[in-house]
Amino acid sequence: MRRFAGMILLLGICHLLPAQRLTRFVDPFLGTGGHGHVYPGATVPFGMVQLSPDNGQEGWDWCSGYHYSSKTIAGFSHTHLSGTGIGDWCDISVLPLTDTSEASKPRILIPFDHANEKASPGYYSVKLNNGVACELTADTRTGHHRYTFPNKEGWLRFDMGFAINWDKSTAGMLQRIDEHTIVGYRYSTGWAKGQKVYFAARFSQPIAFHKFINDSTHTDQQAFGPQTKMLLQFNQGTTLNVEVSLSSVSPEKALQEIHATDRLKEFKAVRLAAELKWEQELQKIKIDLKDKAFATRFYTALYRTCLAPVMHSDRDKGYQTWNNKINRFEKGENKYTIFSQWDVFRALSPLFTLTQTNRIPDLINSLLQRYEDDGLLPVWDISTWEANTMTGYHSVPIIADAILKDIAGFDYEKAYQAMRASAFQKQRGTPAFIQYGYVPQDKHGWSVTMTLEYAFDDWCIAQVAKKLGKAEDHSLFMKRAGSYAKLFDAKTGFMRARKSDGSFIEPFDPLLSEHGFEGQYIEGTAWQHSFFVPHAVDSLAALYGGKEKLVAKLDELFTAPSELHGENVSIDVTGLIGQYAHGNEPSHHIIYMYTALGHPEKAAKWLRVVADSIYKNGPDGLSGNDDCGQMSAWYLWSSLGMYPMNPTGGEYMFGFPLINQAMIHLPNGQSLQLRVKKVKAAAVGIVRIDWNGKNIPVRSITHTDLLKGGTLTYYVAK
Repeated sequence: MRRFAGMILLLGICHLLPAQRLTRFVDPFLGTGGHGHVYPGATVPFGMVQLSPDNGQEGWDWCSGYHYSSKTIAGFSHTHLSGTGIGDWCDISVLPLTDTSEASKPRILIPFDHANEKASPGYYSVKLNNGVACELTADTRTGHHRYTFPNKEGWLRFDMGFAINWDKSTAGMLQRIDEHTIVGYRYSTGWAKGQKVYFAARFSQPIAFHKFINDSTHTDQQAFGPQTKMLLQFNQGTTLNVEVSLSSVSPEKALQEIHATDRLKEFKAVRLAAELKWEQELQKIKIDLKDKAFATRFYTALYRTCLAPVMHSDRDKGYQTWNNKINRFEKGENKYTIFSQWDVFRALSPLFTLTQTNRIPDLINSLLQRYEDDGLLPVWDISTWEANTMTGYHSVPIIADAILKDIAGFDYEKAYQAMRASAFQKQRGTPAFIQYGYVPQDKHGWSVTMTLEYAFDDWCIAQVAKKLGKAEDHSLFMKRAGSYAKLFDAKTGFMRARKSDGSFIEPFDPLLSEHGFEGQYIEGTAWQHSFFVPHAVDSLAALYGGKEKLVAKLDELFTAPSELHGENVSIDVTGLIGQYAHGNEPSHHIIYMYTALGHPEKAAKWLRVVADSIYKNGPDGLSGNDDCGQMSAWYLWSSLGMYPMNPTGGEYMFGFPLINQAMIHLPNGQSLQLRVKKVKAAAVGIVRIDWNGKNIPVRSITHTDLLKGGTLTYYVAK
């Protein structure tokens, strides 16, 4: 009967999957080499579980736990960060063994060959050199393992002490509940200073034997300690299915999750269900599939935009906060974590207003809950901890964009007060910004970047103040939005750091990159940061003496020497074309400034260069950290021929379409068709655009117009 029910479930899922599955065009290994910092393992869209292999090696390129250059696996852990520049997580590590002679070692590294490794959305497999065939899949809160051992006796090691890079285990517990079930937890400190992850695991075979290793204290059934490990023997068949459910609250909640079904789910059914979830996400944007290499880059990028933020609340909507409180949203919203705001406000968040509209209220309510708990919106939220990583207060443009686009499901007034609180906080250089009208370098490091980003964030607050009828605040924040001008040096054509007495910092080198806090620009040079005025491009041009002079300066950006000076050069400045650095986010809007300044042909030229040279197939396919989907979001927008140059401006600047045709299923039930027609013309790039049959300027289209649906036709010079 159970087998029959499983077959019915499988048939139902298969029926829902389209004949032309877009999941076939996703390569989870793309970007796992180089500096992409992504993981290849199994997850579902925005899921709590990211079940993926860890190489067991240290270093910046192992921020996700995995790098394609490695040929060893130290275990399969259940939480992973996608494309970040700092490493953490990799909680609840499981390693299959055939030889237990090294089981007590702090770390076991089992070799493997990439030829024996496969990955697709929601699925990962590898055959280790010890003979164990490993398969992984997942649903929202549970990781599903299937191990096929070379003989009937197999072993698993659960390791609460496994950690890499910045992370360190501070406490662990493992407990045998019955012959098919164990529970436990792992506490750690790292990027998240006091993370707590609880789990429950259920096995298809009974546990034949178990023992605890490296524990601080134990009984027959339970062990404690930051390095605690548990060795489990199974001997009733070569195939072992394992379910591992997570909770941020308690082992009991993890048990409830694992017992949400009364039996171990069939692995194949879970895998197909995961694939269906991914297929539903990918089907939101359909493109011409003739160019399979391009389709792989496109749909892998779309896949990567759905990996973060991740679920933090349990099935009953309860979750644990950084200060050990158990919260639950009154209206049943889900709590999310992993908000890489400095990165994603630029392109990923605006993309969500088209592709994840129904999810946005939960995301924003998650941000507002942090404000209620701590008095401020998050800068970089990891496991509900404030990492305070990077500059600005970029929850503001994300929330402002949703308000300005009339997305419902959260309290606009509370949101406004939260944004205002960030603008008047007593830390992160904000008091100096208010006092001087800019951040002086002798008061706070990264002063240029902070001034420019605060000016933009304040412009966003001003737009919301205007919408909500707060005239006085609108005037105040619009004044603050012009602060960028105080750092402009007309002699050099750059935004430069000033001291509190108003004098510029000397000497000045536009190629100087200082990675530490003493730097004037965060993760970059004057070249990459001086153009971050997306809310006032015309006013920026006026500082240069007119639009054409700013255009000339942008031209210099792409022809300047691809050099970085300094004793502590930022490793994040990658993907250089001249001084345009596509491997890091400050450059992402710059090409589209050409269009805003009346030169779409120049935008088209450089967009094609970036698309052809920076984004590639294969493990080395990303020029820099994917940063929770921002790098991928840029490619998606640009492939579609447009980009939110001002992330909160409600319009999309035209660039150069890489697609032949596309259909976007909009959140209101409408659809947007994009067509590309090649014409003979002396010009470069887009020579004409028709919107529902009527010619429009080659500049931009508004979000409001896009939501109406229809057909956008690009006429592109051959």
